[in-house]
Amino acid sequence: MLHKLTTANIILYCQKWEQTVHFYKVQLQLRVLFSTDWFVEFQLNSASRVSIADERRCSIKGCGGSGVTLALEVEDIKAVWQSMENAGLKPTVISMHPWGARVFHLFDPEGHRIEIWQPIESQKEQSKNKEKKLFYKDF
Repeated sequence: MLHKLTTANIILYCQKWEQTVHFYKVQLQLRVLFSTDWFVEFQLNSASRVSIADERRCSIKGCGGSGVTLALEVEDIKAVWQSMENAGLKPTVISMHPWGARVFHLFDPEGHRIEIWQPIESQKEQSKNKEKKLFYKDF
């Protein structure tokens, strides 16, 4: 089955539907792919989506954010953190994790934790990049 997978979508069932849609659409500035009066699908990248469903219109009820983390890898964590801070979203400080990543968190209006992270270059990549900088510095 997985070799035929083309997209992935996480659906978050929400009590605070309007506020949560506003958060993802306006504050995080995600592109809307599909929208009705109770369901909105946002694009994360070409193969990933997150959808916000109004639990009042669904057979599945929300969890109030409990036990849910939406983990998103980014290319420039400092720029993303600054953007979140400028938008008034109160991101946590960027911290280091033992698995080799820089990470910060914020929460949507429903209470879902959003983890923004960026891998730290491996030692081999750091050495390679350092050598390139030294090489090009000589010219």
